[in-house]
Amino acid sequence: MKITIVCSSADHPINAWLDRWIAAHAGDHEISLLRSVKQLEGGDILFLISCSEIVTSAHRAKFGVTLVIHASDLPEGRGWSPYVWEIEAGRERIVVTLLEAEDKVDSGAIWAKKTVPIPKHFLAPEINQALFDCELELMDMALALHGTDPGAPQPTDIAPTYYQKRTPENSRLDVNKTIADQFDLIRVCDPVRYPAFFELHGHRYKLTLEKL
Repeated sequence: MKITIVCSSADHPINAWLDRWIAAHAGDHEISLLRSVKQLEGGDILFLISCSEIVTSAHRAKFGVTLVIHASDLPEGRGWSPYVWEIEAGRERIVVTLLEAEDKVDSGAIWAKKTVPIPKHFLAPEINQALFDCELELMDMALALHGTDPGAPQPTDIAPTYYQKRTPENSRLDVNKTIADQFDLIRVCDPVRYPAFFELHGHRYKLTLEKL
């Protein structure tokens, strides 16, 4: 099959996992990793993995199917960075969903779901490993299911919820709260792209966290 993956940012930590997946399947499929939908040519499967661009019906029409991997239990948690919001809120299990892309965000037919435990002691690298390993499993599942029309409409008896796009300000810590009170926020902040920070005595400080 001809497979295209769009991952918008070359700095996103999932790229190492995507490179591994491509290497594992390159012998059986023609696979391209792109940074922009402007580069799309067409093929059998289009995967949107951490894609921040709008993918129109004209883009999707170039492919047999366009699939998204979204880390929430859809229809709950549509929108941006769902697992970050959920772990910050104290969630210890994240549902990861494989679904078809549609014009309305995260509303397409669901192909599969997998649940990933996120222990309270996991830090950002461990969270990434657990979730990204799951994403590769769902990509493998998509290859196995391709051509079988496995999608099921999202349930209509559950009201959709939506998350906003996170900004660097969402990584701000409150110096008047304890580390324990803010531990879930600290551990879910991307230490490279969106590190936790606080302001004190007229200066801004970056906080990084490692296990000893």
